[in-house]
Parts: sequence; C-alpha cells; structure tokens
Amino acid sequence: MKKQKYLVLIVGPTAVGKTDLCLALAKKLDAEIFSCDSRQFYKEISIGTAKPTAEELAQVPHHFINNLHIDQNYTVADFEKGVLNSLEIYFQNKDIAIMTGGSGLFAKAITHGFDNIPEVPSSFREALKQRLETEGLDDLVTELETLDPEYCTEADLSNAQRVIRALEVSQFTGKPFSSWQIQQKQIRPFEIIKVALERPREELYQRINHRVDLMLAAGLIDEVKSVSQYRDQNALQTVGYKEAFSFLDGDIDQNTMVELIKRNSRRYAKRQMTWFRNQDTFKWFSPTDFGNIFTYISNEIK
Repeated sequence: MKKQKYLVLIVGPTAVGKTDLCLALAKKLDAEIFSCDSRQFYKEISIGTAKPTAEELAQVPHHFINNLHIDQNYTVADFEKGVLNSLEIYFQNKDIAIMTGGSGLFAKAITHGFDNIPEVPSSFREALKQRLETEGLDDLVTELETLDPEYCTEADLSNAQRVIRALEVSQFTGKPFSSWQIQQKQIRPFEIIKVALERPREELYQRINHRVDLMLAAGLIDEVKSVSQYRDQNALQTVGYKEAFSFLDGDIDQNTMVELIKRNSRRYAKRQMTWFRNQDTFKWFSPTDFGNIFTYISNEIK
C-alpha cells in the first residue's frame, strides 16, 4: 500500500512569525520548506521581502526562494505547475513537506487549483494602462472592488499591475478574476494540513513597524536603488518598494516614506487576515504555541 504524503500549509500575515515556526517544525518533522510568498521567488530582492536570512536558509532546504530573476514573467498558474512537479519528485523520498507564505492566491493555487484563464487581447490592458495614466489607480481599484470584491480582500491594491491584471480578465471574460480559481477543488495526491497564525492586532502592528525599521537599517534603500532599472516589474509594484521609489524620485521625504511603508504594510496584513479567514478552513494558533501546533499536525498525520 502506498504511503500517505502530507503537505503542511502554514499561512499568516506579514511579520506574524512564520519563518521561525516553520524552521522549528521542519527540523522536528524531517521536512523541507516550500515558499508560497510571491515576492521571495526573486533573487534580486531580499530585504524588502523579509526573505529568510542566509543562515536560516542553510538550516533547512528551501524551495521556491531565489528561483527567479526579477524580469521573468511568472504567474500563479506557473507556480501551481512548478510546485506540483517539485512535490511529486520530493515525495519519492520524503513523507512531509511544509509550505509557507502570506500570498493567499498562491497558497490557494496549491490547495484548490486554478482554471486556465483565457488569453486576454492586449487591447484590454492597453486601455487600462491609458486609464491609469489619465484617471489614476484609485478609479481602477474602485471598478475592481465592484467587479471582484473577493479578490480585493487579498490583493495588494497599491500594485497597479495586479489591479490591471484582475480587471482585464474580469472585463474580457465577464467573470471575476477570483472565480477562475476552481470552485470544485482539485484532488491532490497528498493530504493538506492547514494552519494559520495570528497575533493580537496591536502586537502584530508593533512587529510590522519594527520590521520596517530593521529593513531600513539593513539597507532597503540601497536594495531599491540596485533594482531601479526593473521598477516597472510586478514584484516591485508592492509595499516597501513603491514608497522607496517615491522617496528616491523626490516626491516624498524620508519620514513620510517610513510612515507610508508602515501604514501600507499594516493595511496589507489586515487584508491578508481577511483572506485567510474567508477563503479556507484553517486551524488557528499563535506562532508562539509550538507545542499545540506540533501536536495538532502530529494528530492529523494518520
């Protein structure tokens, strides 16, 4: 009889404490870590994405971190296919894998699957880019909130490319972008154990603010300068990078930049929590509750 394989999915908002917990779990479960963080794929950006440190990456083998260059076009469908192929090989020798990250859409691609989104004529994107120039991002976000409120609970709505992508698909197909996630879950050849992490809001917000201070001290501005030639790439249309580019362009001063990064990171964390609560059934824990998390996972592994 074929031995059952398990994917332990650990999700939660930015700065909640996923990295430390997953390292401890991986060592205890003899597992390797697969990232579903949509910005940690890219080799060129580490500080602003809160990527695990070199020391942390060396403790346990990691997959889907530093696997792409920032100018590569990489979709959720690409991710789904890549992870499933990798897990098929991985499970030939291992029984348990850990997947972690804060990108709900990428996590759901593995737990549920994605329909093939039709090719959208370029005219839709060009028209939306034109509107972005003339009307601004807020008007596009307002339309997206009407067409696809579900997607808006998770998406980084300050990311113009993500907003345009969701809008073009919704407009062309007549269906919300989020509805292209398969409603009937795909059957996977492994069991999925779903854990979500949370902290009291004020504690989480303090951790986010502190993390932003650490990022800036670690050289976030220099990192942003080093990728300025790629500033139109999707991965850089996100919190931390957008505000830093505005500062470097002279549009805002340094104090304003810091406050905006902290505020927008807190807002993103709030949307992440909404997504994880509404999109799937997770068992919720504090990241400091290692004993109960390990017991829960052990009990789920038949």
